[in-house]
Amino acid sequence: MRTITEPWKIKRSLVVKAEEPTDMRYGHKPEERPIKDHMRFGIINLDKPAGPSSHEVTAWLKRILSLESAGHGGTLEA
Repeated sequence: MRTITEPWKIKRSLVVKAEEPTDMRYGHKPEERPIKDHMRFGIINLDKPAGPSSHEVTAWLKRILSLESAGHGGTLEA
């Protein structure tokens, strides 16, 4: 019988096909990206509770995070 190794015990390594410099006209290195860009282009993975509508939760996030625009993708209702 084959045994299954737990995912946290598997030795992993990063594979880099090519190392290229980042052209600052087109963005930032991920570790140097300003928080403002994370907020502007980011995604929030939210487990919405039952009760409030998707529209309500989006409005709350806009208000809490002081965002000009936000939206949801897909159906968030169970």
